[in-house]
Amino acid sequence: MATTERAPAITSTTTATPTPTPTPTPTLIDFEHVQLTYPNGTIALSGVDLTVRRGEFVTVVGPSGCGKSTLLRIASGLETASEGTATVNTGRVGYVFQDPTLLPWRNVQANVELLAELQWDTQAVRREKARRAIELVGLSGFEKHLPRQLSGGMRMRASLARSLTLDPELFLFDEPFGALDEITREYLNDELLKLFVEQQFAGLFITHSVSEAVYLSTKVVVMSGRPGRIVDTFDVPFPMPRDPDIRYTGEFAALVGEVSHALRAGHGA
Repeated sequence: MATTERAPAITSTTTATPTPTPTPTPTLIDFEHVQLTYPNGTIALSGVDLTVRRGEFVTVVGPSGCGKSTLLRIASGLETASEGTATVNTGRVGYVFQDPTLLPWRNVQANVELLAELQWDTQAVRREKARRAIELVGLSGFEKHLPRQLSGGMRMRASLARSLTLDPELFLFDEPFGALDEITREYLNDELLKLFVEQQFAGLFITHSVSEAVYLSTKVVVMSGRPGRIVDTFDVPFPMPRDPDIRYTGEFAALVGEVSHALRAGHGA
């Protein structure tokens, strides 16, 4: 009897494509159990744990004197923690103060060029950096104006542009809009968020305004009265870029209420 040979079976092997491991977002500020005690014995901060990653905008709210600005000074290297570890993983840090701190005898162009000048950039390089920064903050056409010829909001824009010439990975904001009227303040909040979405820096922002904190931030940190401790943290769920009309929604008001409640509770902590 004839035997029929069968061809060997063909086995198909499919190699699964490995799922790429997402690149971790760089941590630019990492504070662990940070305490700062002044020589007179005053404890400004106690046991502060705080991280800020690239692409995060973290706002700190708390009562006056709780050490909010001290956090910024430690992050910038102007103060040194007495205890704990305070790590900043970048040298490209921009700092915007409560006052614009513009030199009154320099025009907008020269004020914006100042930090690049102190870095010994050539004239051509610093002029180009200043041109781009002035354009980003909407001051094109005002390059030759002196600070006294500008409104408060425009002076703050010039201060922001000056820091932008450093191409910062980390931006520190010490209540920069606190002295402005509400309409100007909201408008500059919108402009700052546009810059944040475009530049994707890490932001650490100090304010006394809870609504400003919620509107600007990806995360709001609430501090207690002195010595300053972090008593609560809120993730802000509203997507970026942020619609200015979000301020008038029930969801926004509810989150502002939660943060305000935590702030009042922490004030007596």
